[in-house]
Amino acid sequence: MLSLTHYLVLSAVLFGLGVFGVVTRRNAIALLLSIELIMLAVALNFTAASHFLGNADGQIFAIFVITIAAAEAAVGLALVISVYRNQQDVDLDRLTVLKG
Repeated sequence: MLSLTHYLVLSAVLFGLGVFGVVTRRNAIALLLSIELIMLAVALNFTAASHFLGNADGQIFAIFVITIAAAEAAVGLALVISVYRNQQDVDLDRLTVLKG
């Protein structure tokens, strides 16, 4: 039987990998994937806490987090495609299109 601690440790590892990806990646698609990993770690936290506390509040919040993550992915990929069409590259260090 897995305890809440197991889920929290797994979520912390996923969150740490996501933060590491955000800090070290220069590719926009890898950055978006890292942000998704962070959001899924938060959803896992909510779901595990909800299960062990015996109420559905955390699961409802997890559904909202997953919905926001899907919307973020759609908008982020649209931006990446738009930038790629203009510059033929998605390297974030060379990105100057969005500077005002």
